[in-house]
Amino acid sequence: MKVAYVLAKSNLDVLKVVKLAKLPKKVGLVTTIQFLGQLDAVKEYLEGRDHEVFIGGQVLGCDAGNAKKIANKVDAFLYVGSGEFHPLRVLIETGKKVIVANPISREVGELSNAEIKEIEKKVLGKYNKFLHAEKIGILVSTKPGQYNLDKAFELKKSLDKESYIFIGNEIRVNELEDFNDIDFWVNTACPRIEDRNVISLEDLEKYK
Repeated sequence: MKVAYVLAKSNLDVLKVVKLAKLPKKVGLVTTIQFLGQLDAVKEYLEGRDHEVFIGGQVLGCDAGNAKKIANKVDAFLYVGSGEFHPLRVLIETGKKVIVANPISREVGELSNAEIKEIEKKVLGKYNKFLHAEKIGILVSTKPGQYNLDKAFELKKSLDKESYIFIGNEIRVNELEDFNDIDFWVNTACPRIEDRNVISLEDLEKYK
């Protein structure tokens, strides 16, 4: 089956919400692909107001590598976009404050280390559940960019627990309840797949 990928750019004027943000001297700009084409205009606007601006570019909820590349140059990041999934990844991977300018709601918010501490608390709770679980399910997605079967086999081999690998294209957390003999799950796909009984492989490796 052929797949056609269509780039969907937003036509919202992001400057309307960017103008509401209180920013430090040195700012890193990050966004999702929908607003990527407007970062140059944001940079020009902020530089006209005496900010030093560094464009990181596109970030994903599972990859803030572009933010990490410029983290040592900035005091904070300005994320242009909606939701907290992507800017949280920037916060987690850089440790720098993230100001969120949402062009859809036209609201400005801020993410700081308080969010990181709350996330770490939840992850530690999940890790403790993992340690006490007797039977582990390992989730693998066949979607491009999320397929980590090799890592799943490596994890299975390293565990001293009974474990099974579950492979599918679309992983739905609500369907995991059908396998009530599995005590806990490890997700090797997108970290957005989350539940109280699911830990991402990335988070698990922080403690192993």
